[in-house]
Amino acid sequence: MDQDGYAQITGRINEMVIRGGENIYPREVEEFLYTHPDIVDAQVIGVPSKKYGEELMVWIRARQGAAPITTESIAQLSRGKISHHKIPHYVHVVEELPMTVTGKVARWRCVRRRSSCCIWSAEPAGYFTYM
Repeated sequence: MDQDGYAQITGRINEMVIRGGENIYPREVEEFLYTHPDIVDAQVIGVPSKKYGEELMVWIRARQGAAPITTESIAQLSRGKISHHKIPHYVHVVEELPMTVTGKVARWRCVRRRSSCCIWSAEPAGYFTYM
């Protein structure tokens, strides 16, 4: 807050995902996903959806030696714990998340790569094919 009493919002406000009229803050979903014992890091982004405007996609870095993390396992973990509209529709597991030179996750690179990492299809929720 400055000397005139005005506050300036900085950070991740522009990363809000609007899914079917519901505002979803990626940080809230990421914090929930960190409760999963096999998730080391997670980045939630919005991807285009004809039905809802945007859907949630999560990029996950899993613990080494962990069981495979799938859309179904994330949905099972989430049911009854977070709102159904906050459950990620797509899961993309990576060895390393893209980083900036300062060591922070380069979320914008996840957004840019979302279309190059998978082929979107009319399959049921959560299914995608790697190129």
